[in-house]
Amino acid sequence: MIARISGTGSALPAKTVSNADLAMTVDTSDEWITSRTGISERHIAVDGEYTSTFAVEAARRALSMAGISPEDLDLIILGTVTPDFPFPSTACIVQSELGAHKAVAFDVSAACSGFIYALSIADSFIRSGQFKKVLLIGAEVLSRVVNWKDRNTCILFGDGAGAAVLEASRDQHGLVSTHIFSNGSCWDLLYQPGSGSRNPAANPATDPASYFIHMEGNEVFKHAVRAMEEAAQAALDANGITSSDLTLFIPHQANRRIIDAIAKRLDLDSGRVFVNLHRYGNTSSASIPIALDEANRQGRLKSGDLLLLDAFGGGFTYGSALIRW
Repeated sequence: MIARISGTGSALPAKTVSNADLAMTVDTSDEWITSRTGISERHIAVDGEYTSTFAVEAARRALSMAGISPEDLDLIILGTVTPDFPFPSTACIVQSELGAHKAVAFDVSAACSGFIYALSIADSFIRSGQFKKVLLIGAEVLSRVVNWKDRNTCILFGDGAGAAVLEASRDQHGLVSTHIFSNGSCWDLLYQPGSGSRNPAANPATDPASYFIHMEGNEVFKHAVRAMEEAAQAALDANGITSSDLTLFIPHQANRRIIDAIAKRLDLDSGRVFVNLHRYGNTSSASIPIALDEANRQGRLKSGDLLLLDAFGGGFTYGSALIRW
């Protein structure tokens, strides 16, 4: 059995915040942000919108494309670091909203690598024969954990969700292999200090600023480039191919400089690298499934195409997935 993607979907908040909008509240400018990140705008959730809001909408679109009823799902895996609640899992909320009553549901916390980790888990379940129809989601509302007075981080992140339906298949089109890695020695270079058991919200001594994302940008950049190259090369080596065999490379959309550096190291021309960072910013675990859905709906993906997905996130976590479309 092989895991075949039969449907994709995505969902984003209606509200957008441009670089010019940010320049009205923090010391920055459109030129400063664009030249350093490649981001022009990002979608931001409003009151009454949550991670589950976009997860459910993206899921419904993916299910519709796949022609699958929620009742037919065996498993729901949701990658996120901004769940609706610490518990229960946001996947359980999605299961309830969809009416996917027989599906097992759980979250994966692997930051920006969440969707790749979810793919790897789903692939194992499908290859083992335990499950046949799986819904994968990457969803975030990072705007709720961003310090909007810190120009080094608030310019980077956006909200949204992407989803994919995987079905067991006996043909040769589907998920060829996945490769996931972790480097926990660098956990404190990118993390959210507050709200966990170390700095609980109920503790008066907990600094309110600790609830925001903390990132050592320069160090993260260097690790990201090396790790994403390693993950990509692992997929190529495992399958005896080179980057020249790839039809499309879909990297995590974190920073244009990172994307360009990876593409250069893999010797990929711009026409084979999918980029939508300029419109959405870094949506963490949602970035790859949003990009995959866009590429799919734009007609960029044809039967037989070879796709490489590649991600890096806090943890550090990183990984890749090779797909024969």
